[in-house]
This record gives sequence, C-alpha cells and structure tokens, in this order.
Amino acid sequence: MYRTCDITGFKVDLRSQLFIRLNAVMAVISLLGAVIAAILLIFTRYQPVHLLPAEWYYRLTTFHGINALIFWIVFFEIAGLYFGSTVVLNSRFCSPRLGWVSLLLMVAGFVLTNIMVLMGKADVMMTSYAPLKAHPLYYLGIIFFAVGALLGVALFFGNLMIARREGAVTNTLPLFTYGLTAAAIIAVMTLSSGAIIYIPTFLWSLGIIENLDPAVYKVIWWGLGHSSQQINVAAMVSIWYLISFLVLGGTSINERISRFAFVLYILFICLASAHHVLVDPAVSSAWRVWNTSYAMYLAVLASLIHAFAVPSSMESAQRRWGYNKGLFEWLSKAPWGNPAFSAIVLACIGFGFIGGTTGVIFGMEQTNIIVHNTLAIPGHFKGTVVIGTTLTFMGITYYLIPLIFRRKIVGFGLAKIQPWLFFAGIALLSVSMIVLGAFGVPRRHWDATFSGGAFTHNFNPAADFFWTLMMLGGTLAFIATLIWILIVVISVFFGPKLNGPEDMQLSISALAPERKHRGGYEAPGTLVLTLLFLVTFVVLFFLNWKWLAATWSVN
Repeated sequence: MYRTCDITGFKVDLRSQLFIRLNAVMAVISLLGAVIAAILLIFTRYQPVHLLPAEWYYRLTTFHGINALIFWIVFFEIAGLYFGSTVVLNSRFCSPRLGWVSLLLMVAGFVLTNIMVLMGKADVMMTSYAPLKAHPLYYLGIIFFAVGALLGVALFFGNLMIARREGAVTNTLPLFTYGLTAAAIIAVMTLSSGAIIYIPTFLWSLGIIENLDPAVYKVIWWGLGHSSQQINVAAMVSIWYLISFLVLGGTSINERISRFAFVLYILFICLASAHHVLVDPAVSSAWRVWNTSYAMYLAVLASLIHAFAVPSSMESAQRRWGYNKGLFEWLSKAPWGNPAFSAIVLACIGFGFIGGTTGVIFGMEQTNIIVHNTLAIPGHFKGTVVIGTTLTFMGITYYLIPLIFRRKIVGFGLAKIQPWLFFAGIALLSVSMIVLGAFGVPRRHWDATFSGGAFTHNFNPAADFFWTLMMLGGTLAFIATLIWILIVVISVFFGPKLNGPEDMQLSISALAPERKHRGGYEAPGTLVLTLLFLVTFVVLFFLNWKWLAATWSVN
C-alpha cells in the first residue's frame, strides 16, 4: 500500500512509514531518559551541589551512556535508513515481517538493559570493562538490541536491492542515500564487533566461560564503542547534504569528491578507536602509531572534504538564487527562521570547531596522553555526538513531522529558537569540560576532590569558574532538549493534521538554477570560512604540543 506525498511527490510505502515512525518514537523515548540522567550527573559533578551518592552516580552514568550513545542514536539511524532506502527512492519495504522482528528485538534489548541498570544489576559504566561483571540479562539486552539493529541494516540493503531490481534506481544512488549506505557498512562492522565480544561476556556472566581476558575485551569492545560514533558521522553528514537540498536546492559542487569522502570513511574512520587502547599491552607500538596518525589522517581528509562541500553547496545555491553581494550575503540572507537549516549550520560549526579539532588532537598517540582519562574526553564527545549528531537529528525531525507523521509543528516559534539554545548550552558544556580536563579533572570519578579519601587534591582556582560554566551550559541544553521533545511529542500525537502543501511551515526549495557565468571561485565565502577553521585547528594543535612538552621536565 502506498500514498503519494502531495508536498514532495514521493511514493511512500505505508509499511515503511510505520517502521520509520516507531523507530523515531523509540529514539525520542531513549533521548528523554538520557537527558534526565544527564542533568542529574551534571549537578553531581558540580561540586557545590554534588547531588547523587556515589552508587547512583555510577548507575546513572551507565544509564546515560547506553541511552545517549547507543539507543537514541541507533533507533533514529534505523528510521533514517528506512527513509533513505524507500521514501527517497520511491520504492517499497522489502520485508515487513523482518521489520517487526528487528523492531521487537531492539525494543526488548532497550527495556531489558535499562531495567537491569536501574535495578543496580549493572553498575559497570557503558564500557563494562572486564572483570566488572553485570547481570546476564544486561548483556542479553545488549545482544538483542545489536542483533535487531543488524537486521534493520540488512533490511536497508534489501530495500536498495528491491529499488534497483524494480527500476526505482537506474543509475547511481542519491548522495543522501549513498552516505547512508556508507553509514550502514560501518554499522555492520561496528555491531559485529559488539556481537563478537558481548556473546562470550554473556556466557562468562552465566559462569559457562570461566575467564575473560580484560585486554582482549577492551580491544574488541572499542570496535563497537568508538566505531558506533562513526556511523553517526556518516549519517549526520548525509543529512547535512539532504537539508541543503531541501531548504536551498543546493547540491555538492563536486559530487564525485563527496562520494569519495564517504568511501574514505568506510575504509579508515573506524581506526580512530585506537586511541582508547594506547596504553594496553594487547597491541603493538607500530599498530598504535599507524592507526593514530597516518590511517586516521585519511579519515580526517574525508571530514575536511565534507567541511568544504556542505557549506559550499549552500553558498553556490544561494549565489545562483541571486545573493551575490560580497563574500557573505549568501549567509546573511539564508533562511535562519527555518529550524532545520539553523540546526545543521550550528551542528557543522560545533562539530568542526569543537568536536573535529579536539578529535584529531585527542586521537593522536602523543597528545592523547595529556587528557585521555580526564573530563576533556567526554567534553569532546559533547562536541561530536551531541552538537554534531544530536542537533542534526533534531533538525531533520522538523521535516519528518510534516512529511512522515503528517502533522503540523506545534510551537513553531519555540522551534525556531530551540537549535540556538541547544547549541549554546552544549557548546558551553563541551568547552568547559575540555578546559577542566586540561586542568586534570578526572573523567569518571564521582568526587573530583577525592573528599573523604586518603588524600585530597586542589585544582587551579580557575577550575571553579569552568565548573560553573559547565553547570550553566548543561542546564541550558537540558531545557532546550525538553523543548524539542515537547514539540515533537505534542506535534506527533496532538498536532493539527497536515492537509496539504498550504499547511507546510517549512519551505522545500526547487533545485537552484544553473550558474550563468563560469570562472572564478564558485564558493569564495566558504573558502574563507574553511581557512578560518584551519587556522583555528593549527593554533589548537600547537598549543596541545606545547602542553605536552611541559608535562615532564627533562634536565
């Protein structure tokens, strides 16, 4: 059964639409749990309040990590994979029965894992390093979820085969779906790593396997733990291209290079996991050096390509629509009142200037030594997974509400400011955590001052200022997330039905016209912004090498 969208003209398989909706709803539920835990953790790490006892701090750290980094993002990505392989291609869903199996396995894993964590049966943090041992049902829940997600990825590939066989795809995939294909390939490698390590860990928790090597566990686990964030990067960048197309009619000024960058992600981006095992005896020094330098730089090259290609697609389109004055009229005249557009632009800025720069610096073997077990690492996560991926997913949701759920956006005025509030809050939170990490504040410890212990430690007094900034940023981001969740829930379940294009609150642009004049730079403003980013990166890069040189005194 199909419906024809009266706004986009797409032929929408109603079975695919149902699975997109259900996975998206589960994603929002996961995010709600994650953000409630996050605000409690922020007011626990903030020393003047120190809200939770140690037991609940570690419990909610586990809960937050699983829900924020795994459940929220993977549920949303499965919804995105179904959307990109059916709706965008005007094709059908290959196997509704397996779609239900995938969804039920993921939901069962979500419920089982969270129950075990909240019952105090899995106070092992998200990494659950051996020899820490959780209840067997915790591991079983993770396995259920991973298998369900792998099945969802397999259905994505099945949908592509159906589209090709039935003529919906005759040449090459649209760039959005191509990027999602890269994300799906990375997902297979990532989720397989999870299955490889969680199945023996489950048997170990049952007592069937007597011993589990902690070094082996850690190396394989990070094939899941870090690489899962690389699925996010590929999916996030794909959405950036999609929203540029929807809002401005923009396309990559060199689509072949953009596609090549996604191939580099497939080949090299998972190797960034190496920086989590730099001091482990399980891998050689040569392996560490290769993966944290030469191989990682190829993944960084891919991100640098997208960092130019996405904004240049916007600038090129805007200039073809007539915004040609100076370097930045295209930017000043952009549709900033469109929350999807503002969300992805802010996500690009935050991901590049905060997450990207620190990702390269912290991923290197030498500079990683300064900060790895400090608060700077989760601060980096906030710049990548939260400002980058989460804000991007929030942005595309403003289009999914009318196009997939067929509802008008309730509270559209709040929706316009929500991305700005979220960006400001997470930017404050992220930068504050990175600076606190530079001061040496530990990454996981419940009490940064070690009060009540055999010894205490006093940090640089400037740390107090950044603790306060962290608390303020986290609070602002919490409020912005609740606003987004309320907008989504009220719109989806109680919002006015969308009767046609006249009810559409967000514009969908026609394809930008062809360039009238050839020659010269097609996107000079983007070139200037890219050079500004590179200067920022170089300054931060050499600052970190300076700090590394000052770590030990050599006489």
